[in-house]
Amino acid sequence: MAFFRDIKEDINVILEQDPAARTGLEILLCYPGIWALIWHKPAHWLYRHNMKMLARIISQLTRWFTGIEIHPGAVIGRRCFIDHGMAVVIGETAEVGDDVTIYQGVTLGGTGKDTGKRHPTIGNRVVISSGAKVLGPFKVGNDVKIGAGAVVLKEIPDGCTVVGIPGTIVRRHGKPARELNQVDMPDPIAVELECLRRRVVEMEAMFMKQFGEETHIKCDDDCQYANISREIKDGRIDHIYEEDIAEDVEESIEEDVKKLEEEMD
Repeated sequence: MAFFRDIKEDINVILEQDPAARTGLEILLCYPGIWALIWHKPAHWLYRHNMKMLARIISQLTRWFTGIEIHPGAVIGRRCFIDHGMAVVIGETAEVGDDVTIYQGVTLGGTGKDTGKRHPTIGNRVVISSGAKVLGPFKVGNDVKIGAGAVVLKEIPDGCTVVGIPGTIVRRHGKPARELNQVDMPDPIAVELECLRRRVVEMEAMFMKQFGEETHIKCDDDCQYANISREIKDGRIDHIYEEDIAEDVEESIEEDVKKLEEEMD
């Protein structure tokens, strides 16, 4: 039967993805995510056959036992892995594809202003990290990675990595989402600050040139996310603006300002 086939697939996915999982029996006894998915199957069947009150009762009892709220109207694909699971909320018109990983605190919800289709459609092989919120009736493509705490409010193409509030695409056409390393995901705020710092360095260099001073400071004209993210990861950005150069720049600027003040007097 498809019911038992799906349960077996869900257990096998947990064994593959979670190094803490040792046996299928341990998963059945200790993993709330597997029970949320097991009970969602009959609840969803009842919902589709217009027995919505009974379906809601089952989903609410499941929420009480597992801490995971999946509306019986939601469509969940095969081999979905809800890891830890506490405070996961999946709305009525949400659709989740195959091979999706969902961590604790994730919300697949609505914005409160839509009717009919109100919740997102999640593609295949998507990873939604802890605390992320995906809100609205749009599509998240295949092989997408959503970082922890991100708030996604618009459609995401295939193969992208999204982080931040609101969700910002920081990488396109990356590796399959199942290979996600959440620690090494780009930080768009850090990237923007680095862009700003480079611009300041460049302006200081230009100021020094006005007074015939030479500078060894280099700053790329084009500060794109991909380039700076790669330099941050490789550890090169920390060496762009050395302390001794910074001190020389500050001293030169102070001297030039004093000269200007004397000339004005």
